[in-house]
Formats: sequence, structure tokens, C-alpha cells
Amino acid sequence: MRFIKLSLTALSAALIIFAIAALPKSVCFNGGYNYVFYCGTSSADCRVVRADGNAKLTRIFLNNVCGESAEFKELDIEKFLLSVGGEIVFSESAAGITNYYCSANLPYSVAIDGTEINLHIAVCENSIKVGTPIIFGGY
Repeated sequence: MRFIKLSLTALSAALIIFAIAALPKSVCFNGGYNYVFYCGTSSADCRVVRADGNAKLTRIFLNNVCGESAEFKELDIEKFLLSVGGEIVFSESAAGITNYYCSANLPYSVAIDGTEINLHIAVCENSIKVGTPIIFGGY
């Protein structure tokens, strides 16, 4: 009986430690699909990790996350910018895609032409992709 109590106490302690370690590891974007994490120390050594299914669960097991992105079928950009405390710094359009480079209350950032950018929104024909600090790879 004493062994069972000791085992349950040890298991409970381990679960509490795991929960405390995992709590700060949340995702930046809710409600998106095709969630991607970028892991590494910079874009030069960036490893792409696709979250198949549950992005929050995938995030718990990742280290050295240096960015994230998610895709949306529809997104009210003005409302989204308000939700992340963001504002558009500059935009560009090419090949039917409009890109908005923004500053926002997000944890990752890069400097583009001396300006800190930490939110990238790509508006495509059939979807909108958001990324922090920017969308690495294709969109």
C-alpha cells in the first residue's frame, strides 16, 4: 500500500512538472489549418515542422521554435490585426498575392530594411496565410 501511494505521488509530481514546462508553449494563431512551426536559430537553419492535427500538442514537444504560420480559408484582416495588436508597415503585390508586413504583439521578429517585422500576411486567391515573424517557404 505504501508503494502505491509513493508511486502515485511521484506520478502526480511528474505530471505537474510536465504541465508547468508545457504551459508557456502555446501557439500564436488559433483557428488556422496547415499549421507550421519553424525551428532553429534563424531562417538560415530553419527546420519546418508541420503540425498534423493538433498544433498546441505538437508545440509542447518542440524546442528552438523561431516562427509559426497558419492558413485560413477566410480572415477579416482588420479584426485579426486588432487581436494581435498589429499594424501594417508596408505591403507588396506580385503574381496575384498581396503581402502585408506588420508589427504586432508576437514573440518572433526579423529586421527588413531596418524595420522590425513580426507578422506577415499573404492574401492569395483561395486562402490567407499568416506567419510570424514571416512566412518561410512557399505560400
